[in-house]
Amino acid sequence: MIYRSERNDDSKQIEHVPHKVRLPGFISESEIGLGDVMKRVSSYVGLTPCGRCDRRAAALNRWVVFTGQSR
Repeated sequence: MIYRSERNDDSKQIEHVPHKVRLPGFISESEIGLGDVMKRVSSYVGLTPCGRCDRRAAALNRWVVFTGQSR
């Protein structure tokens, strides 16, 4: 994982930078997180989301982001 640290006075804040995966032709100009993809797939097959699913999707979105744009 890649972390970017910034110092503010006495406290240290760590910001997570998600991995970006480029999928040209599959993803439009906007970015979409892995958690959002999993939510769409699970709802497509008929699974109903719960509160834990939303927290899991948020965690996966912080981990991997799909994009169609080049760097």
